[in-house]
Amino acid sequence: MMKQNRKTKIGLSIAGLFLVASIVMTGFNRDEKLFLVDKNLDIYYTLVRELNLFYVDEINPTDLVKTSIDEMLGSLDPYTNYIPESDMEDFRFMTTGEYAGIGAMISKHGDQVIIAEPYEGFPAQKSGLKAGDILIEVAGKETEKMSTEDVSNLLKGPANKVVSVKIDRPGQKKNLEIDIVREKIQIDAVPYYGMIDDEIGYIRLSNFTQNCGDEVKKAFTELKKQKGAKSLVLDLRSNPGGLLIEAVKIVNLFVPKGSEVVSTKGKVKQWDKTYKATENPIDTIMPMAVLVNRGSASASEIVSGALQDLDRAVIIGSRTFGKGLVQTTRDLSYNTKLKVTTAKYYIPSGRCIQALDYAHRNEDGSVGTIPDSLITEFTTKKGRKVYDGGGIVPDLKIDLDRLSSLSINLVRDFMIFDYATKFANENESIPSPEEFEISDEIFDDFKTFVKEQKFSYQSETEEVFSELLETAKSEKYYDVAEEQFEALKVKIGHELNKDLESFKEEIKEMLTDEIVTRYYYQKGAIKSALKDDKGLEKAKETLKNPQAFSTVFTKGKIISMNWKTLKTRSHSITESFSSEYAGA
Repeated sequence: MMKQNRKTKIGLSIAGLFLVASIVMTGFNRDEKLFLVDKNLDIYYTLVRELNLFYVDEINPTDLVKTSIDEMLGSLDPYTNYIPESDMEDFRFMTTGEYAGIGAMISKHGDQVIIAEPYEGFPAQKSGLKAGDILIEVAGKETEKMSTEDVSNLLKGPANKVVSVKIDRPGQKKNLEIDIVREKIQIDAVPYYGMIDDEIGYIRLSNFTQNCGDEVKKAFTELKKQKGAKSLVLDLRSNPGGLLIEAVKIVNLFVPKGSEVVSTKGKVKQWDKTYKATENPIDTIMPMAVLVNRGSASASEIVSGALQDLDRAVIIGSRTFGKGLVQTTRDLSYNTKLKVTTAKYYIPSGRCIQALDYAHRNEDGSVGTIPDSLITEFTTKKGRKVYDGGGIVPDLKIDLDRLSSLSINLVRDFMIFDYATKFANENESIPSPEEFEISDEIFDDFKTFVKEQKFSYQSETEEVFSELLETAKSEKYYDVAEEQFEALKVKIGHELNKDLESFKEEIKEMLTDEIVTRYYYQKGAIKSALKDDKGLEKAKETLKNPQAFSTVFTKGKIISMNWKTLKTRSHSITESFSSEYAGA
């Protein structure tokens, strides 16, 4: 018995030694890491000091440090950012949707800064500013060499204070001087809602700013109780995200109290959290369709993913962006902040929204092709199969229409925008957004305008061929096959008038959107765009057919999608600014 006790004591002593050693090693590793941080910060400080003293030209220490910080954080992920004091106003706007200014979007057009879109009901529009107006002076300062950011900062300022602008309006000989009284600008998160027909309600949610959940609730209540909606389309297309808590509130409107909506998991376990529906819902039965595309990110993916996992709504469109990283803001010295990725989002099935593969992204950062090895199967509440890998895969897939090179270049070179400016200056009014169409007469006038502007472009094929030609010449292959190269050059060449006719329908669609916006602003543009909307048509078709709707929720099925063919191609304002903020 004594020997056994002695063995037990010896065993406990050895275990204790290992525990102490483990604690010592942990402490050692932590201390070593802190030492390395201090060491490298000291090196960095001395390096900047020496550069400032001895570099041959004058340097701006602020710009130099900002560049180094941005490059450092950029090596981690796209969403960990440094926010200098000068950007704090934009930071607040992205989280609240509110700022003090004139209420207009501005853009750079060549060397000029122009009004791209005045927001309806705000000072710019009420003072008579129009899209296409060229800002010559703002607050007495010439804008010619300014960036849009510099001009924006001049237009913003204390509410109820006057800012003077001088503009050059196309079609008018004299410049106009206008005094505009700044106001608090609150951009509506729900720019439009209404009835698609006698039974289907529609809500467009453009971002997840503060209190947007209340806006959705108000819109839905009106559609249901006053307009008689029997089903609902929630449009989250190109919604970049926003506040996480607002996403939870919106899901809570349509699922039972207590339902899990999303959870976060990261390095600091104390910050891990599960978000549930804490309020009584307003409707858990009405058939719902949610429209998404590859511009639908973060909070949009939480809403669409949770409603899919809980078998509450049919998701329609294309694979979403794939941004499921949580950011927390940390205060730094001198009124600056660090927005740092601290966790990942997981929706009710256990799927992570974040794209698992950074190497195969589209140009806009959204999910591209996904290797099968990175795809894992999960199940919804009713047992349907769903998959991770990045973003939300819709239940009903709609292929994205890819714009032609011609259309892309027409937009890039402001041909669509400038023609809309010309059209609006020549036409006092147009029919309602639902009725207005680009007639053949208007389209012919646009073609004449484009030619008068001496517009030219190269197709992607021609651009690639030009590079091939240069390579062939440098490697001496052109001399061997000159006749064949020149023949191919003729075959792939384009003729502008022919191309304008070939891509007439997509150009007319863009012209309609830009022109309607001039007369009826954003709300009118949305109404107009819904006339020939593939996603909306699919939603209507599904919601009006109970059998088609219920088929989507058949166990083990995802309509139009097989997990082995998930390598699909899928389109900023905000990112996460706290552990309760999500964006893209």
